Amino acid sequence: MAGFHVMADARGMHVQPTVRRITIDDLRDALRLGAEDFWAKPSHYVFLCLIYPIVGLILTQWTSGANAIQLIYPLMSGFALVGPFAAIGLYEISRRRELGMNTSWRHALNVRHSPALPSIAVIGIMLLALFLLWMFTAQSIYTSLFGDQPPASIGGFIREVLTTSRGWTLILLGNAAGFVFAVIVLATTVVAFPLMLDRDVGAVSAIETSARAVMANPLMMALWGLLVAVLLVVGSIPLFAGLAVVMPILGHATWHLYRKVVEPERAQQIRRPM
Repeated sequence: MAGFHVMADARGMHVQPTVRRITIDDLRDALRLGAEDFWAKPSHYVFLCLIYPIVGLILTQWTSGANAIQLIYPLMSGFALVGPFAAIGLYEISRRRELGMNTSWRHALNVRHSPALPSIAVIGIMLLALFLLWMFTAQSIYTSLFGDQPPASIGGFIREVLTTSRGWTLILLGNAAGFVFAVIVLATTVVAFPLMLDRDVGAVSAIETSARAVMANPLMMALWGLLVAVLLVVGSIPLFAGLAVVMPILGHATWHLYRKVVEPERAQQIRRPM
């Protein structure tokens, strides 16, 4: 497959897009533009994103049926880890709307024709691996504190977590571990997928550009990550139904954040052989 490339762009070069410094006003504007994209044709986007609450309900039912109640919260918070990849179709819709092209929901599937699909798949697999590692870590923390015995009921588990020392330890250690995973995902993918859709730069360049964007804007990116995590958790609370609105708005907003953080492509952008 001559067109198959992952580490570099189609010419075998490593591209280093220029990143900008942003302000809190840029974050607000990205959210505003994301909401505008969503409300332009909300029925289409809600239809597309119903898959997220449906998957959430299935996962919750599976863990409950398997006496794995302790994994419900890690599953809910884990949406923040796979969210950048899950929203790939929404970036495409925002890209097309920006260019004045048809933005029917079916065009979200056009990502499968992107020349950057191999790179997108590689980073998507990386996020899936991080999600599975997070679930394993969460279960390991629970087992170290509560043993191999699963919770007898949701009510009993909640009382145990909120009223005992080992429950508070579970909260502290679990959230600390989750924070580490969230930072890794934010630092490696905050603009990676929109960048690959916009320019076929390769997975390495996309991850590197995300890292440079975070280093150039540590406070704003931390605020963005906190905002995403809070909105995803809030959207997950009412039986995951809120994700049908939260996910598309955040997905579109991420595209606009990318536009604010990364300089437009120029002829003199830095390229070097891999």
